[in-house]
Amino acid sequence: MAVQAVIFDWGGTLSNWALVEFHEIWRLAAHHLSPYLGEPPEELEQRLARVELDAWAQMDHDHQAFTFRDLVNRASVALGADVADAIIDEASDHYLGSWLPHIEHDPEAAPLLEALRERGIRTGLLSNTHWPADFHERMLERDGLAHLLDARVYTSDLAVTKPHPDAFRAALDSVEVADPSRAVFVGDRLFDDIFGAQRVGMRAVHRPNPDVPPYEVQPDAVIERLSELLPLVEGWRQG
Repeated sequence: MAVQAVIFDWGGTLSNWALVEFHEIWRLAAHHLSPYLGEPPEELEQRLARVELDAWAQMDHDHQAFTFRDLVNRASVALGADVADAIIDEASDHYLGSWLPHIEHDPEAAPLLEALRERGIRTGLLSNTHWPADFHERMLERDGLAHLLDARVYTSDLAVTKPHPDAFRAALDSVEVADPSRAVFVGDRLFDDIFGAQRVGMRAVHRPNPDVPPYEVQPDAVIERLSELLPLVEGWRQG
């Protein structure tokens, strides 16, 4: 079947993979709340950090998406106190902004996206994230990729995450592809990306990342560099 679209994972695929946690946010919140709760800030910080780890563990189990606001609400329940919106909003904006200089997109991303679009192939992005969409958009625009992606879908705007079929269906809808077999997904996670994409009928290309968990699944192809994708897609288009 002819390829109509290629959809990419973000972290570890189009961008360098980075483990970003909210320790600094929790530290600020803990120091703010410590005088009111009568608990050492170090202990409060540990409790708040545990809320985040538990949220990710739950997502791995039930694949239900969550936002940063959901984390704030869970943290408030865990502490039995209001983790003030103003404090968290200020801290999150500062913290996310501080990451901007440290996250880089692969230099082969823009040429690949341009080549795909020149061939009439729609391009999309589907990322498991609890970061707000505008944070990702700022980075894509900064590095000249936003206009090269026809659609961007972030699970912070959805009810589910990859590998749930609805996440992939949302991405397919965003690039206006009705037949999943006419779309290719590229990602670094064998379970979330490769298994999830193949389960809905898409071709799946794995870009290995040693920092993510293994999973027993056979991708349709494996690439080490983004530039290796174009010949694969060309072959599938002609097949």
